[in-house]
Amino acid sequence: MRTELHRHLTNALDDVRNLGILAHVDAGKTTVTERILYATGTTHKRGEVHDGTTVTDFDSQERDRGITIFAAAVSCTWAGHRINLIDTPGHVDFADEVERSLRVLDGAIAVFDAVAGVEPQSESVWRQADRHAVPRIAFVNKLDRAGADLDTAVASILDRLHTVPLVVQLPIGREDAFAGVVDLLRMRALVWADGRDTYEEREVPDALRDEARRRRRLLEETVAELHPAALEEFCDRSELSGRTLAGALRDLTRTGDGVVVLCGSAYRNRGVEPLLEAVVAYLPSPLDVPPVRGMSGDTEQERAADPAAPFAALAFKVNATATGRLTYLRVYSGTVRKGETVLDAGTRRSERIGRILRVRADRHVDVDTAVAGDIVAVIGPKSARAGATLCAPDAPLVLEPPAVAEPVVSVAVEARRSTDTERLMAALVRLAEEDPSLAVRTDPETGQTVLSGMGELHLEVAAEKIRRAHVLELRVGRPQVAYRETPVRGVSGLVYRHVKQDGGAGQFAHVVIDVEPLEATGGDDGESAAADFVFRSAVVGGRVPQEYVRAVEAGCRDALVEGPLGGHPVTGVRVTLTDGSTHPKDSSEMAFRTAGRFALREALRAGATALLEPVVELTATVPDDAVGGVLGDLAARRGRVSGSTARAGTVVITATVPLAELFGYATRLRSRTQGRGTFTTRATGYDRAPASVSGTAAAG
Repeated sequence: MRTELHRHLTNALDDVRNLGILAHVDAGKTTVTERILYATGTTHKRGEVHDGTTVTDFDSQERDRGITIFAAAVSCTWAGHRINLIDTPGHVDFADEVERSLRVLDGAIAVFDAVAGVEPQSESVWRQADRHAVPRIAFVNKLDRAGADLDTAVASILDRLHTVPLVVQLPIGREDAFAGVVDLLRMRALVWADGRDTYEEREVPDALRDEARRRRRLLEETVAELHPAALEEFCDRSELSGRTLAGALRDLTRTGDGVVVLCGSAYRNRGVEPLLEAVVAYLPSPLDVPPVRGMSGDTEQERAADPAAPFAALAFKVNATATGRLTYLRVYSGTVRKGETVLDAGTRRSERIGRILRVRADRHVDVDTAVAGDIVAVIGPKSARAGATLCAPDAPLVLEPPAVAEPVVSVAVEARRSTDTERLMAALVRLAEEDPSLAVRTDPETGQTVLSGMGELHLEVAAEKIRRAHVLELRVGRPQVAYRETPVRGVSGLVYRHVKQDGGAGQFAHVVIDVEPLEATGGDDGESAAADFVFRSAVVGGRVPQEYVRAVEAGCRDALVEGPLGGHPVTGVRVTLTDGSTHPKDSSEMAFRTAGRFALREALRAGATALLEPVVELTATVPDDAVGGVLGDLAARRGRVSGSTARAGTVVITATVPLAELFGYATRLRSRTQGRGTFTTRATGYDRAPASVSGTAAAG
């Protein structure tokens, strides 16, 4: 009986798809999600973003702003397959939500605007998916818009994403006349008549027959170049059968060697059913992805997606609601039942699973169990945070948590009424638990409570959430960016002696250090980025024992917390311990740690130090008649324009701008473009700040 149950659960895993919707702001992610829910019968009325009636944008701020802010999970079924879907944000300020989602997904749908093609944030989330090796299919949306062109969008996928697009559909009609697609695998026309929610299958129209044959041939040739089995059949028969072509497309999608491209108009409900069919056909099930790896003690272990294996799940999102604390889990192996006790492998604390919920955004359905491959929410764990591993107590395993980006923008927050200070701190701590990309700290010099995040909008949303959810009135100060300091001229042979004698055992440490700047190195995206800190010892003859060398390094790291210019963290430093001496009685690790700290501080003051400020790549889309004013404003903000592209009455301007100069930019851009301009930003690292900024930052 147990064997039959295990076989049934394993077979059921083959019918599961865990996928996300990825795209730039306003490419139509949420509308695609809504149409998927409608097509699968999960909802019986189509939700609209502009009406505030969508399922996944259920938060009041999302409906007010018309954008996705929080990743929302939904479950639905299609053709006997269960689809666990996560609608992710498209704004760069919420890229950390995308990162946590991608960590637990097996596949994704990348949505592109048929007019704009690959936009900046589309490229960013594509790179994020690359890092996680998440297979994707592409959906070119909004083909009913003026200026929409599938071939132009596909060309931008090829040029900007450096992947091979495998176009499997041909649009029927252009712009307002878009009525359906030709399925190039089956060579059939799929047409959505006005007023109908499902397509009718017809013969390919005569006017498109030659073009469809040409594109089918091009698809076969491209696939044959990439897939060995397809190449063999193509060489033998000079064509590919539909079965071979579909199998090759599935293999290329899962290896990442190509991306299947479909098209449609989600708003007009055209192209959604073929998209779902492609999800089932090409994207992997939990059984198709490699076993998850984790650490059990000092050894690395693999856990396959097996319901009978020991339980292991990753918490990727925590949400405090009026009904309790929801912890969202991706179950990688084993089975968990409500009422069971599990182990938080990181903290070694036991947690009880009170309820297990199948999620549909802000609505939930209770279930008794969750098995490998499931994405569910649980109620019960009190301290598990995003990134925690929950596992069987008798088989502990720590899974790698999602990477958390370092916050770059800060605001000072305080309660308007002093009696609300404790409530505010509790609300901030809860907010940081829900969103790991938010950080809360108390400035030791000013005593201010500082909230840090990924951007101005990110912090604005966080403050508004406290106001609404906790009914607290806040004062929010001007955001301050996270500056860094770096040496530009080093010091050689700096001698520091730490001697202290005040009764009893004394303290003695003598060190000689060289301090020099570190050369910039290439970052992940090709930008230059300074390494943080490198320490090495060149002491000979054992004049400084190894345990004291490690203490000197620890002291130097202590000194990097505050630089000499304005107390900002120091980066890009190489320290070499060249000499030193000890005392037979008074030397200790603490003495050498203290000596290392003060020696590096003195060296940084003696040398020359520069201020680094965070910079972002800004992409602004503005009308033709407003380009001059926008360029002038960017120049006033110390922006360096790197390119501009004309596109259907608008100009897309790309520039590198210091983050500190962008506060309030949204309002300025709207006023200069009569509300028609939009912009997005992407963090690119740090750059040398001019003397005027250095003086202001040091004074602050």
